[in-house]
Amino acid sequence: MQTRSSQTEKILLGIDPGTNVMGYGVLRVSGNKPELVVMGVIDMRKERDVYLRLGKIFDRVTGIIDEFLPDELAIEAPFFGKNVQSMLKLGRAQGVAIAAAIHHDVPISEYAPLKIKLAITGNGSASKEQVAGMLQKLLHLRDDQMPHFMDATDAVAAAYCHFLQMNRPTTDARHYGSWKDFARSHADRIR
Repeated sequence: MQTRSSQTEKILLGIDPGTNVMGYGVLRVSGNKPELVVMGVIDMRKERDVYLRLGKIFDRVTGIIDEFLPDELAIEAPFFGKNVQSMLKLGRAQGVAIAAAIHHDVPISEYAPLKIKLAITGNGSASKEQVAGMLQKLLHLRDDQMPHFMDATDAVAAAYCHFLQMNRPTTDARHYGSWKDFARSHADRIR
């Protein structure tokens, strides 16, 4: 039986949810250096039945998890658009991918599209092409390694964003509304 990666190495799975085309990308992080393992798409455009599409998402994400044994999943959160039906369908696809990760005990982190774009390009309103171009530079990818569907690079971007977040120190400051709240919670530290 295979085991997940060692402590000095992490495998990150990124997912860009979609109901027609879902992107996925796998990064291997050794120390503080990420490298691309694989990226691709789950293409469901030929499947007419919406429920069979969801089943295909579960099966394919499960297969990817079984093959690459990710330590963590980074998934793009659905953005709130004007079309409620599209958002609901996207939420279903995202939920099925999350269920596959939960089924395999893979921890999940969700990132807003704006946060992912900001982390990769420094611009929260960057285009898919700009995100793909920056990832190509960051991961030293050749032109022939770039996919036809940018859903794949969006998935890699989610994983790369998670990699960047892993290396940031955390603070509990956000849990306090003011210095007064902080002082009250840490009265033992104040003389």
